[in-house]
Amino acid sequence: MINELIKKIVKMEAPIVVGLDPMENYIPECVKSKAYAEFGETLAGAGEAVWQYNKALIDAVADIVPAVKPQIAMYEQFGIEGLIAYKKTVDYAKEKGLVVIGDVKRGDIGSTSAAYATAHLGKVKVGNNTFAAFNEDFATVNPYLGTDGIKPFVDVCKAEKKGIFVLVKTSNPSSGEFQDRLIDGRPLYEHVADKVCEWGADAMGDAYSYVGAVVGGTYPEMGRVLRKAMPKTFILVPGYGAQGAKGADIAPYFNADGLGAIVNSSRGIIAAYKQEAYANYGDAGFADAARAAALAMKEDLKQAWMK
Repeated sequence: MINELIKKIVKMEAPIVVGLDPMENYIPECVKSKAYAEFGETLAGAGEAVWQYNKALIDAVADIVPAVKPQIAMYEQFGIEGLIAYKKTVDYAKEKGLVVIGDVKRGDIGSTSAAYATAHLGKVKVGNNTFAAFNEDFATVNPYLGTDGIKPFVDVCKAEKKGIFVLVKTSNPSSGEFQDRLIDGRPLYEHVADKVCEWGADAMGDAYSYVGAVVGGTYPEMGRVLRKAMPKTFILVPGYGAQGAKGADIAPYFNADGLGAIVNSSRGIIAAYKQEAYANYGDAGFADAARAAALAMKEDLKQAWMK
């Protein structure tokens, strides 16, 4: 799947993933009111609103970006109804030709990680039948438990030709509390990067590994160091837009081939209609506003990649 993602990035000239993080206050009233009229102000109504919101957003961007990244917590907050919306979102995005990165941040002891990997990337047996449950193309993974927590995901990736993105240096302000701590004279995130290269060495696509990394766009100098440390690792870059990173900040995350990174924007695209720059679209034009914001992001990133 890493090969397919790269092909789509090159074809669309857009190293962009749209984060589908449907907070209730992001969803326009016109979408919520219709869902609530049918299902009431209930968890089912919330799930329907999320699904209809996502469907319109996917329709708006599917021909201009290669991937979407639904953040599962935004769905889990609505319980089973939210997870149903999550699954419908994943399936619909794939129907529209998009690569789906499940932002699930899983990671646990071996047997539990194996179950997580099966749920999101692999197949589960039920009697004599086999099913793909959530069936994302990639998943984000927390490496805190070490190799025990990562190897089950790598095994599934190799079997299914799918991928993971391992948290290395995240974009949130307090990430340094642990990730920047010095161990043997080097920050912890560099040690994690070494393990990412090790884990990915025997799980290679054509040029990049199935095992990618998450490196926040809010720390470009650290990104530069980590890019050199992980030359065959594809980097998922959060932090663009609403969190402060711009196109010029993202340049260090790309390799000399102009590839090697995909940049996430969530509310900067999906809630663009709330921004002054796109206010003329109005609530009902939220999907068109999202498309316009994605195109603007594409232009901004041109200075950072394919140089």
